[in-house]
Amino acid sequence: MVTRLQFQEETMHDHRKLGRELGLFDTDPLIGAGLPYWLPDGAIVRHALEEYIRDAERRAGYRHVYSPVLGKRALYEMSGHWQHYSDDMYPPMAVGGEQLVLRPSLCPHHALIYRSRSHSYRELPLRIAELGGMYRSEMSGALGGLTRVCAIQLNDAHIFCTLEQVAEEAVGALELIGSAYRALGISAARYRLSLPGPEGKYVAGQDMWEQASKLLVAALDGAGLEYEAVAGEAAFYGPKIDVQVCDSAGRESTLSTVQVDFYQPQQFDLHYVGADGAKHRPVMVHRSIIGSVERAVAHVIEQHGGAFPAWLAPVQVAVLPVSESESSAAAQFLDRCTAAGLRAQVLDSGSLGARVRAGRLVPYQVIIGPIEAANGEVAMRLRDGRRLAAQPADVVVSHVGALVNDHSADLWAA
Repeated sequence: MVTRLQFQEETMHDHRKLGRELGLFDTDPLIGAGLPYWLPDGAIVRHALEEYIRDAERRAGYRHVYSPVLGKRALYEMSGHWQHYSDDMYPPMAVGGEQLVLRPSLCPHHALIYRSRSHSYRELPLRIAELGGMYRSEMSGALGGLTRVCAIQLNDAHIFCTLEQVAEEAVGALELIGSAYRALGISAARYRLSLPGPEGKYVAGQDMWEQASKLLVAALDGAGLEYEAVAGEAAFYGPKIDVQVCDSAGRESTLSTVQVDFYQPQQFDLHYVGADGAKHRPVMVHRSIIGSVERAVAHVIEQHGGAFPAWLAPVQVAVLPVSESESSAAAQFLDRCTAAGLRAQVLDSGSLGARVRAGRLVPYQVIIGPIEAANGEVAMRLRDGRRLAAQPADVVVSHVGALVNDHSADLWAA
């Protein structure tokens, strides 16, 4: 039985409540259930997260693409989604005598992008990434906040590689996931090896499933991760590694995934030219580092109670002039922060104590009194309660900027 205190603790960090109170997102019945919109501060968080993941992927050798959110029904028949996943898809739209469908996944489009050009074994592994929209028809009773939505912005990628490269590419994806979680200040509850179950919702090919599963086990072992094998949780086309996280109420969900797919390369007749001059079939490794942007932000809200890591915070620096006499110095410091790429805001309405409380979730509070203004310095109050002696304004901006650019979990480091 859940006690009243436990219920209060759970709801205090429930992203549905906190996200609205902090002005991050909201919903409207005229838009529809499962279709939240992002408010300005929420859009800042989302943009910062998207910038981080794009840069991390670029550094890891991924190339980014854009693809349409619509496709012909025939595309999803070829990929297998229509036969195995249509219950979760929106119905086709009749357009000019053809049936168009809102995509439930990005992988068919990426298979076509790969197929549009010839490839040599020298190009592999070819890593194609996209932060793209996809749509899933969910029952209204299952929708809620940002964790269960109909319009999804997915951090997706597909690696086309040789059989010998699969395990190493999967390990690389797991390492990217670990780095992202450290930057976000979150952790995995467990790693799950999701295997097919006895139901008939999976594509045929026992050898294909066994080989793909062995490759994922090799990746988990290579990354030194403990895991639990669970039947019935695989994708319809192949097994996967699911990185599980827990919300404020202890409910578990999947945030990140790594999947091995032999099926879609076969369906789309993908190939590359090997060293022997013959055509060979690539393997398709699906992976998502932070999963959907919506679910990732929901989890970060709950994990931190709105006190985001500095690089992700909507306002990174709150500038508090002690009195109106320091307004000019506060404006100059604000300009320095803006020029350095920091998100800063002057809080000058109300008593100093009230402003300190209003900015309690801001990572850095900069106090400027008459002495600091005269000396070109600022005093620092960190979100964790630490107070730092006055320092030159340029030194503070440089130090905070370096910590933010490094996506550091430390608010201040010597």
